[in-house]
Amino acid sequence: MLIRPIITEKAMKEAKLGRFTFEVGIKDNKTQIKGEVEKAFGVKVTKIQTLIVPGKEYRKGKSQNTGVRSDWKKAIVTLKEGQKISLWD
Repeated sequence: MLIRPIITEKAMKEAKLGRFTFEVGIKDNKTQIKGEVEKAFGVKVTKIQTLIVPGKEYRKGKSQNTGVRSDWKKAIVTLKEGQKISLWD
């Protein structure tokens, strides 16, 4: 399941080369991600790289309450030559 596109400076540079970055469900596999991207945007996916980004520790307020953000999964999707996704235009 695609959660959101990642819009960062590095992701925008990669988008010019045909590689688009999404946050996906932590339990999704590459086959599921490929199907979702092809269905949602009408493009042909040639390669997918996934990685799990570990959650960071944080502090909140004067009392120094601490916690940990949840881990999340990132997918870098490479499209067939000449195709693009309009979100990054």
